[in-house]
Amino acid sequence: MDILKRLCEEFNLKTHQVENTIALIDEGNTIPFIARYRKEQTGSLSDVVLRDLDERLAYLRSLESRKQEVIRLIDEQGKLTDNLKKEIESAEVLQRVEDLYRPYKQKKKTRATVAKAKGLEPLAAIIFSQTKESGTLEELASSFLNDEVETVQEAYQGAMDIVAEMVSDDADYRERIREIYLQDSVIKTEGTDVEETTVYEMYYGFNEKVSQIANHRVLAINRGEKEKKLKVAMDTPDDKVVAYLKSQILSNEKAITNPHLEAAIEDGYKRLIMPSVSREIRNILTEKAEEEAIKVFAQNTKNLLLVAPIKDAIVLAIDPSFRTGCKLSVLDDTGKLLSYTTIYPNEPQNQVEKSKATLKELIKKYHVDIVCIGNGTASRETEILVAETIQEIGKDIPYTIVSEAGASVYSASKIAQEEYPDIDVSIRGAISIGRRLQDPLAELVKIDPKSIGVGQYQHDVNQPKLAKALDGVVEDCVNSVGVDLNTASFSLLQYVAGVNKTVAKNIVQYREEKGKFTNRLDLKLVPRLGDKVFEQCAGFLRISDSSNYLDKTAVHPESYEVANQLVEKLDYPTDEIKNMNFRDIATRIANIPLKDKKREAQLPKGRTIKSLQDLGKIQLKEKPKSSKEKYEERLKYLAQELEVGIPTLRDMVEELKKPGRDPRDEMPKPIFRNDILKMEDLKPGMTVTGTVRNVVDFGAFIDIGVKQDGLVHISQISDKFVKNPMEVVQVGDTVSARILDVDLKRSRISLTMKKEKEKASK
Repeated sequence: MDILKRLCEEFNLKTHQVENTIALIDEGNTIPFIARYRKEQTGSLSDVVLRDLDERLAYLRSLESRKQEVIRLIDEQGKLTDNLKKEIESAEVLQRVEDLYRPYKQKKKTRATVAKAKGLEPLAAIIFSQTKESGTLEELASSFLNDEVETVQEAYQGAMDIVAEMVSDDADYRERIREIYLQDSVIKTEGTDVEETTVYEMYYGFNEKVSQIANHRVLAINRGEKEKKLKVAMDTPDDKVVAYLKSQILSNEKAITNPHLEAAIEDGYKRLIMPSVSREIRNILTEKAEEEAIKVFAQNTKNLLLVAPIKDAIVLAIDPSFRTGCKLSVLDDTGKLLSYTTIYPNEPQNQVEKSKATLKELIKKYHVDIVCIGNGTASRETEILVAETIQEIGKDIPYTIVSEAGASVYSASKIAQEEYPDIDVSIRGAISIGRRLQDPLAELVKIDPKSIGVGQYQHDVNQPKLAKALDGVVEDCVNSVGVDLNTASFSLLQYVAGVNKTVAKNIVQYREEKGKFTNRLDLKLVPRLGDKVFEQCAGFLRISDSSNYLDKTAVHPESYEVANQLVEKLDYPTDEIKNMNFRDIATRIANIPLKDKKREAQLPKGRTIKSLQDLGKIQLKEKPKSSKEKYEERLKYLAQELEVGIPTLRDMVEELKKPGRDPRDEMPKPIFRNDILKMEDLKPGMTVTGTVRNVVDFGAFIDIGVKQDGLVHISQISDKFVKNPMEVVQVGDTVSARILDVDLKRSRISLTMKKEKEKASK
């Protein structure tokens, strides 16, 4: 297989794009580095495409490796033919390779291997070939009787066992049967105890075609089966499959062995093929559902990590609870802990007034700008307390609800112990809640992504695949935002391109022992941080107070010379360079005079330039250019002058225009509230505003400011048909929705984002 050609076709890319990308990956470059700093080679492929291409490349290489291994194993048995070798080499999926290898795979003891040991393989060959048209079955079998095969019946039974296995091992038959199963088979489930009330009640008498079943239902059924709450079976199109096998195998109606052949076909299907292919179909469904769940989880995680930070705000964070009290922490605008305590406003203590007094004292003493409350147990009760306290203060202090998913995991983690060794575990949770409002990315990287509450069956899917996908997402997020080298935690540093856990620890240790980094070149003094690691990570690490102004940007050190030449060409004075005042850089570029610019000229018909007088008759054909056209024209000119690629130059200009820009600033901010809304207040038809907390296959969960998130089913997300909810909404989005139904008994809120139909005129 030509892997390069295959990747070009699958990703619809040019040969040089794939060829260069493979070379960059093989050289040990990270995906964030390739995506950001090697755009000329890849044709500006995004990190998402690069990761998909990298994953597909690994699969195809693994497939080729397995092909060669299978060819070697069959050849060692002396059974490799030219046709078989060609079939293996042309296989496009691993399943096909394994199907082709199946007849030659060393098997454990089976009925067929026992029959072969008794010398019945020649009889099986006669039955399968359908060449015996005369004589009797007894005469045919008598020559195969021996001490181990005493009767004709035993001879035929053994031969049929061999034929059944031959049918089962045929790669083409299995491939077609899989297709039939995927199209026509049905998943059927029932409860193990129908009297028991469980979350799987809808599956107590459930059946759906394999071709139509939704991914989230596959995962729900798998979980129910694992928990022994459901029994799952496959209703397979047996008659259709057996008819197919007979049509492929039976070729001579006159063969006297046909009754045994037909019986062997049926036995091979029911005893060997059906159980095996049924398991394969379940595995195919599960793998597909898991891949989709991992994609959904990864996208949700990315959106959550890139939620806009709340900068320059002093935050009072509350981790609410009933019996153990509400833990409070006050954080300054850098996330530094200023104060912490515990109040008991809820059941059973009910110290409402005392708790209000504590809140007022903290808000006044530390000039709190925002209050954030965790969304767990006692969240809404605590919200009421906060809202009343703010009203009594008479100051316009907003509050917001923050997801506290994973806060308890962080609190008891080794990272939290190292950060706050002298602070109680419970208080650490409040600190985490406050910090994830101030800087979601920096705080959430300390928590296992599986624990941050935006997944769907994340504990049921393939864990290595999930971990790899989530690590990639976190890595891409961290590097797209950039990291302050002198303040970043170990948790954040380990996700910087090229930096592993050992190097991250060494960076922190170097910082503690030697003091702040003064420029990016200091990184080379860090143990285990060699030239390759420096190349990968340097552009993503910022030094805000470096003497080199470019250290504050995402411009890579390898491009510093070009960047300085650019700034020089644009005649920036020293003070503007020092203050990073490059806001007008695009205008300056657009106004650069072009040297030796060739103009298109048109002479009068039949004339040539013979004299200066003719020059005056030249009609210059040049339309006035827009500022954008002038900018693009000058950018290409500068790229040639500076001997740099246009994508790199474009990124350089954008970075100088907004040094150290944070892409999260363009994301929606959290919704801040100053009033209370209860489920009892909600009425059908009411319009509410909320934040998307989670997106799953069947819809989106929206925090609308009450205790329970509302669900917008996929059918209610848009007036148009929506195949995937992520086409419309993403985690962190602020959306407007209408109440469809409120079920107080089951604490369920149904929402719609469809436009309200105009009432028919009377």
